[in-house]
Amino acid sequence: MAQVSNKETVYNFIGGEWTVSSATDSLSIENPATRETLGRVPLSSAADVDAAVAAASRAFPAWRETPAVERARILFRLKELLEENAQEISRSLTLEHGKNLLETRGELQRGIENVEHACGIPTLMMGESLEDIAAGIDCVTYRQPLGVFAAITPYNFPVMIPMWFWPYAVAAGNTFILKPSEQDPLTHQMIVDLSTEAGLPPGVLNVVHGAQETVTALLDHPGIVGISFVGSSQVARLAYAKAAAAGKRVQALGGAKNHMVVMPDADFNITNEALIGSLFGSAGQRCLAGSAVVGVGEAYDKMRERFLDSANSLTIGYGLDEGTEMGPVISKPHKERVLGYIDAGESEGAKLILDGRDATVDSYPEGHWVGPTVFEDVNPSMKLGSEEIFGPVAGLSRVKNVDEAVDLIQQVEYGNATSIFTSSGKAAREFRYKAGISMIGVNVGVAAPMAFFPFGGARGSFYGDLKAQGSDAISFYTDRRVVIERW
Repeated sequence: MAQVSNKETVYNFIGGEWTVSSATDSLSIENPATRETLGRVPLSSAADVDAAVAAASRAFPAWRETPAVERARILFRLKELLEENAQEISRSLTLEHGKNLLETRGELQRGIENVEHACGIPTLMMGESLEDIAAGIDCVTYRQPLGVFAAITPYNFPVMIPMWFWPYAVAAGNTFILKPSEQDPLTHQMIVDLSTEAGLPPGVLNVVHGAQETVTALLDHPGIVGISFVGSSQVARLAYAKAAAAGKRVQALGGAKNHMVVMPDADFNITNEALIGSLFGSAGQRCLAGSAVVGVGEAYDKMRERFLDSANSLTIGYGLDEGTEMGPVISKPHKERVLGYIDAGESEGAKLILDGRDATVDSYPEGHWVGPTVFEDVNPSMKLGSEEIFGPVAGLSRVKNVDEAVDLIQQVEYGNATSIFTSSGKAAREFRYKAGISMIGVNVGVAAPMAFFPFGGARGSFYGDLKAQGSDAISFYTDRRVVIERW
């Protein structure tokens, strides 16, 4: 299995072999809590992408002809290997990302669930048929793979998010190129090794590390038929336009500003636990983080008191240390970005009631620490109330009723996820009906669909037609061929 902490430049994986990149530039990979250097990632060139596409293209014909049930058996073996190596994978992920072990174990489990769902490919790829659509004429549909797909994935879930994509693509008979985040690319190398051990043939799964040049080469390459992307909305929009202009299928998942609406009839203890987990889990670095908390009527004061007490008592620290509830943010530039939003919140007139800017951890003084931060009197005219912060910063707002809460949500460009906390079925249905958001939680803090349901947002949070996971993944990675027969 690939080593996590060799402090050497990591390799690309092309045609079944770990391969030295042709790149002359590389970036340091560091533990965000300890600042220890874990390795260096190459900024691969277009030539490296060409080599990966060539390997994937060579592998496609034989892999496409491999029976679906045999492809599924390889994924079943991969699932077993992931479970057997879960402890080592989770620890590696904590080292390079910073989230605590409970969070990394959860991330890995979510990734495994996608592999598990993709194991059902013999059923998921079944077509349809109808006899006698006209006299003596029958019609049949077949799902067929299309060729070489690629994914460009972010740093915040470096294990789970790639597995939203490539297990489905290869299960369906395609071949694949992964461009992981350059900030934490090491752990997924372990998973690539396990896929080889499971029996995935050379060239079916390839990995090319890099940054902007690598991404551009993937978006433009004529040998790639489709792109899956996850990142900020600004980049998702550009990636969608560029890849679509090159004639590719595209699913581009962008950013979020998720609102958590608390009704007066909510169970405030359960609600508070859900809010804290949603806002400060993974230090707020996830697209499902509920960064805006909306109290309806008299719910506001009850919610505010509990929430502030719990946020103030969270233990920040190194993810491998027992008792750590929240780890660091990923890097110094990202810490500066988050701190910039806190500064902007003050200058725009929001009331800062918990300040995490001076957070420290004595044992790790160089870590990228930002403590839980809470503002109130936040509204969508502020950056704090309208832009994605991607850090442990909460903005509290007060409204009179559900309609005002929905209006608040609609003033923001994003449409990724939202949640309502209530004991009223009427209020929950009214909220679901009007919110206009793709992923909706009812008394759930993180509205994350399981692997067999689609994952993705609306409005400025998603560009494309078919989303990640579930039946959408099968539709994205296959073409439905319609055959009309007369004999």
